[in-house]
Amino acid sequence: MTNEGPLPANRESTDAEVQEMLSDLTELIAALDRRVPRLERIGEAQIAQDAADLRERALSLIQRIEGKTPKD
Repeated sequence: MTNEGPLPANRESTDAEVQEMLSDLTELIAALDRRVPRLERIGEAQIAQDAADLRERALSLIQRIEGKTPKD
């Protein structure tokens, strides 16, 4: 994922909505962290890779929402 800098404020988003999104992303990451790959299953290696990619994307989005990524 490219570094696109912080997300611009959306005039329609409330602080509560932003906090809910951050909470949902954090919950997603926790769920992905709890998952134990079963590599003996067909397709599991790809599922594990997709989960790792999704985790990275969620972390990146959290950083962008919180404005913790440097601008280009």
